[in-house]
Amino acid sequence: MRSVSRARLLYGAGLLALIVLSLFLRTREMGAHFWIDEGLSIGIARHPFFDIPGVLLQDGSPPLYYMVLHLWIQLVGEGEAATHWLSLFFALACIPVALWAGTSLFDRRVGWVLAGLTAINPFLTSYAQETRMYSLVVLLGMLATAFYLHAYVYDRRRYRIPFGVALVLLLYTHNWGLFLGFAFAVGIAVRWFTFTKGAPERRQLLRDAAVGFGTTALLYLPWVPSFISQALNTGAPWANAPGFRTLVRAPDLLLGGFGGTVILLLAAGAGLGTVAQRGLRERNVLVPVLAVIAVAPIVVAWLTSQVSPAWATRYLAVAVAPLLVLAALGLTRAGRLGIAGLAILAIMWLSASAPSTKSNAHYVAYEIGGQLKRGDLVISTQPEQIPVLSLYIDRWRKRLGRPGDVTYASPFGIQKDTGVTDWRDGTEHFDRTGIDTQLMPLLDKMPVGGQVALIVPKVFKPKRWTAPWTSRVLERSIEYQGILRGDPRYELTATVPLWFGGPGPNPLQGLLFRKYRNG
Repeated sequence: MRSVSRARLLYGAGLLALIVLSLFLRTREMGAHFWIDEGLSIGIARHPFFDIPGVLLQDGSPPLYYMVLHLWIQLVGEGEAATHWLSLFFALACIPVALWAGTSLFDRRVGWVLAGLTAINPFLTSYAQETRMYSLVVLLGMLATAFYLHAYVYDRRRYRIPFGVALVLLLYTHNWGLFLGFAFAVGIAVRWFTFTKGAPERRQLLRDAAVGFGTTALLYLPWVPSFISQALNTGAPWANAPGFRTLVRAPDLLLGGFGGTVILLLAAGAGLGTVAQRGLRERNVLVPVLAVIAVAPIVVAWLTSQVSPAWATRYLAVAVAPLLVLAALGLTRAGRLGIAGLAILAIMWLSASAPSTKSNAHYVAYEIGGQLKRGDLVISTQPEQIPVLSLYIDRWRKRLGRPGDVTYASPFGIQKDTGVTDWRDGTEHFDRTGIDTQLMPLLDKMPVGGQVALIVPKVFKPKRWTAPWTSRVLERSIEYQGILRGDPRYELTATVPLWFGGPGPNPLQGLLFRKYRNG
């Protein structure tokens, strides 16, 4: 009994130590100001709980994270640190899940290595401090991967329905869960061709797959009409098709850089070779299936983005869990090479940190917002910046005792709902509207003494602004600045910031104009 109690105590102490280490790494930038995407998160989550799925028809995302965030905000608040704590909670929850996954699938050594990698992974560290869904994606990906391997590699059928539930929760969190789901299906095909013997085994595999994937399909069915509407009308017009170099570098971004990828290829690769020699199941099913579910989501996402560009590194969160499982198993089985690789990887990952500045939107909003008066107009030529700008401007004006008296507009006109960007037919919307139909009527209606705050992206590298949406944003930004600077009725009274030390992340510039005469 004493030995059992001592083992449990050591187990608990080890897990607690990893959580404390992760907590230290992942709370250093908890107060970092919001950027575009986080402003959208807050703006969408502010809507009434049952309205959120309908609101998201404009955005293109599934609803689970935003509905959870809505409840969290009701309890904790909507400040930076308050909402970052939700993401941190999901990131910390990944650690015991990883420990259970590695231990139950393989052995305790793999469990502890997997938990350790999860505790210090730089990708997860970064998104543990951002008001977005990506740490939840990793958590659900870890659960889905573990349940899948239990059910379809080791034939533990009690995990079929938990797998289906975990996968559908992932799909309700991020659309790229479809790519991981596709990889899981390919893994079933690998099992079919490499390890099933005869018709009875194959029929059983199909029945097992039908239970797991059927659970997912049944629970996802209510969202299918919304997903189809989003797919047909929203898309990601802000993205270009990713190049081959982007595909090659994708693992680097998930594994802490090129060095992390090299270490895992060498050390974990050697370990997986050892695993493959242990038996037919390991050689013909475990290793190839793990490789498929780790790599296929990235490759399929890249291929899909060649046809319908929607590539963003952060979306690769769906591949983090299977990559870490693959890495933990390989490193653990690679002997001294694995120990050395793990030590080097730990040093690299422990020295990484989340970015302290994601945007200067808060600075521009506070500086401009403090100078605005009742009835003034804020125009953002980048529509998706309005949620974060309005959040900070309204927050600052509330502190000044002047809330709710500013109007927001984009190239599409007055924005009545400042919490969401309408991406439906976005580029066509740009083309249907123009200076004569949107900007000039607003400038004409502004009374003498009124102010117009024009907020534009500061573009240092125009080659990065060539996607259908971003190219139009850049074009309108140049046009709007030219019109306001050249309008004899308006004078430029403030520029925020006046100068830039260099290209920063998502930089904005605010130009404040005052109307001093009519005609």
